[in-house]
Amino acid sequence: MIFYTVDWSGRREDSCGSTGQGRPRRRYSAEEAPRHARGKQSAWSANQQLSLTKGVFMMIINILAGGPEDLLPNLKEYEGKNTLWVGVDRGVFHLLNRNISPVIAFGDFDSVSPEELQFIERKVEELKRFKPEKDETDMELALNWALEQNSEKIRIFGATGGRLDHLFANVQLLLNPLRAKKAADICLIDRNNLLFLKEPGTYTINKMKAEKYISFVPLTLNVSGITLEGFKFPLKNQHISLGSTLCISNELISDYGTFSFSEGILIVIRSHD
Repeated sequence: MIFYTVDWSGRREDSCGSTGQGRPRRRYSAEEAPRHARGKQSAWSANQQLSLTKGVFMMIINILAGGPEDLLPNLKEYEGKNTLWVGVDRGVFHLLNRNISPVIAFGDFDSVSPEELQFIERKVEELKRFKPEKDETDMELALNWALEQNSEKIRIFGATGGRLDHLFANVQLLLNPLRAKKAADICLIDRNNLLFLKEPGTYTINKMKAEKYISFVPLTLNVSGITLEGFKFPLKNQHISLGSTLCISNELISDYGTFSFSEGILIVIRSHD
C-alpha cells in the first residue's frame, strides 16, 4: 500500500473556490443509468487501464485536451509534487512543449502531424491510441481513467473554445462522476473561466481576486430552493428553470458567501472579462 503526503498549498485547491456538503447522491434506475452505445464498439476496456497505486491514492490529476492554446492559463501554476498530468490528443504535444511530462496520454491523434506524433511516441511511455471511430471522445477516455485513480481533484484544461460540440460534451461529461457517486472535485479551467457542477446542498464560496463574476446555470430542467447569501444580488428560496438567466454575473460583497439549493444540478461558473 502506498501513501502520499498531500501538499494543499497549490493554486485553487478548494474546488474552484467553493466548499460544502451536498446531499447523498441518489440511486439511478436502470433506465437512467449511462449505457454504452450499441453501434460502434467501446474503445475502453479494463486491460487498457494503468493502475498507478494500490490502496490509498491522494493525488491531483490535471488533464490537458487539445483546445486553443490562447485560452490556456499558465499551466506551471498548477504543478506540484502531488500532481499528475494526463494528455489528450493534441494536448499531449502542448504539455511536452512546456516541459511537462504526462504519465499517460489518450487519443486518436488525428489533430497532430506525423512528425508531432513521432515526437509524442518518443516522449510518452504510456500512450493509449484509439481509432477515431469509437463511442467515447478522447476526453471521456481520459476522464474515466482519472476517476479510476481515486484522485482527490481533477482539473481539466483545453476543454473550452474551438468546437462547440466538444465544449457542450465536456461540460456534460462532468455529470458522469455524479451518477457514479465519485467523490473527486472536478473543474474545467481556461484563461478566463472556472466551471464545475454542484448537486443539492449548502456550499461556501470564497472570493477570488481574478474571477470576480459568479454565475449559476441550471443543468437540469429545474433547480429549486436556490438561496444566495453574501452576494451583490441575493436570492431566497428561488426557483429557476433551464433557460433562465436570473443568476448570471453575480458578485460576492465580502470575502465569502454561501449558496444552497434543494433540487436539480447547477453549473457554477467563475469568470473575468
